[in-house]
Amino acid sequence: MISPYVRRQRLAVELRVLREAADLTHTELAKRIGQNRMKITRLENGHNVRDSQATVMRIIDELGVDGKRWTEIMAVARDASERGWWASFGQAMGARQALYADLEAGASAIAEFQPFIPGLLQTPEFAHQRQVAEAEIGPVTFQAERAVEARQTRQRMLRRPNGPAYEVVLDEIALRRLSAPPEVMAAQVEHMAGCARESKITVRVLPLAAAVRGYVTPRSAFSLYTYPDQGDPRVIAVDTVTTDVVLTSLTEDTQVTRYTNLYKRLRRAALSPRESVEFLVGVAAELAGKQGAS
Repeated sequence: MISPYVRRQRLAVELRVLREAADLTHTELAKRIGQNRMKITRLENGHNVRDSQATVMRIIDELGVDGKRWTEIMAVARDASERGWWASFGQAMGARQALYADLEAGASAIAEFQPFIPGLLQTPEFAHQRQVAEAEIGPVTFQAERAVEARQTRQRMLRRPNGPAYEVVLDEIALRRLSAPPEVMAAQVEHMAGCARESKITVRVLPLAAAVRGYVTPRSAFSLYTYPDQGDPRVIAVDTVTTDVVLTSLTEDTQVTRYTNLYKRLRRAALSPRESVEFLVGVAAELAGKQGAS
């Protein structure tokens, strides 16, 4: 399946363009199709709407859409109303993780800059430690065990034959600052080294001493998603302390381009995949040695 979130954003733009081309307000279009104005507004804002496919059909029929475009819009509307596997977890996995699971669905490529251990490469033990740590700094809605289970489910899509290519530029600070007990951290870094040897997973370590062209520095973690359908937008998800910001090339193309260009510079400044695996193995050995010494 293709990300329902992404398809809702694409549908929103399609419907808005059609309505504006017909020179109709939300209220005028709502009267013509016998629907509540708010329902049309929510569709054009990319929100999930009950019985959305029936409403979309009324809208495009009223606006004279037919042929291939009618079929394409209805296919997008169908995907937009899908419920992914993450829905079965409810709030137990947390709304933020559910969003990432949604964006990952059907992606052809995922690229990330991470100053933390990336979720898609976390071991269950490390993930559990992070869930516990999150709960200690403030109220959370997720359930730690279910959140870890959901993270493992997300990771499985990387091993599927039609799964996305995954690349992460990993800031060295993610390896140097302990975000779990040393023995858990050592196993986590060794696990990443193993993952980086897989054909569709690439890890590039960005050394602390690396000079990024123009001396630009990222302010937070961010992820880039691309999808096989050229009609779907490029998507950027920016990770912050409390919420995540999602940008699409449909409505924020300039901002998406800025993040894309930043990622390219970080990638060029990072170690090669082979050098990065060697670096990870060395860090894991250091961490294991410290644990043994203690």
